[in-house]
Amino acid sequence: MHALPVLMLTQDAALWQHWQQIASAQWLPARGSTLADLERWKQKNRSLVVLDAALPQLPSWTDSRWAAVVGDVKLLVLSSRPSDEDARQALAVGCCGYAHAYSTLTTLTNILHSIATGNIWMGRSLLQRLLQDVDARLPEPGVQWADQLSRREQEVARLAAMGQSNADIAERLSISERTVRAHLSAIFEKLQVQDRLMLALKVHGIGRGQAA
Repeated sequence: MHALPVLMLTQDAALWQHWQQIASAQWLPARGSTLADLERWKQKNRSLVVLDAALPQLPSWTDSRWAAVVGDVKLLVLSSRPSDEDARQALAVGCCGYAHAYSTLTTLTNILHSIATGNIWMGRSLLQRLLQDVDARLPEPGVQWADQLSRREQEVARLAAMGQSNADIAERLSISERTVRAHLSAIFEKLQVQDRLMLALKVHGIGRGQAA
């Protein structure tokens, strides 16, 4: 297995020192400092890029230029001051992930692997916010999906689709978090979904979706 090249765009020496430690048989980090480096990366038919959200002269997330910048690139945005709103805007323009700039090396490796294989990565708080927004905006769906689940699994699925955490679900249903996790594992297997976002799409009758 060949190491996968990863362009890491930052002008912060300390951040680069942290990021480059992912170098291994799986990842081959390369440093860049401007969006021009990203364009040259794309010309080499390479797609995996990590972007420091504090990089000077970045367009705002509402700038239409991001459509051309992102293109076919799998872009992970890392911020030293992450916020759900910035994450939402970054994902909306086509970025594949958003996380803290000083995530542990294990977490960073997991994120890169997820993005490299075509998934989306977002923090738990943003995911819960999006799920709650989906639940608030959509009409009550049909219940065909529920036919495959037990009554308790249906309750857990509906609450998870509303963005409730395992702890919230456990308290609401007077069961343990371990039991909630067991129910969710069974639900994911029965409904053939991989995560809570896909579960929410299934519960609300939107169809198939994919997220990390």
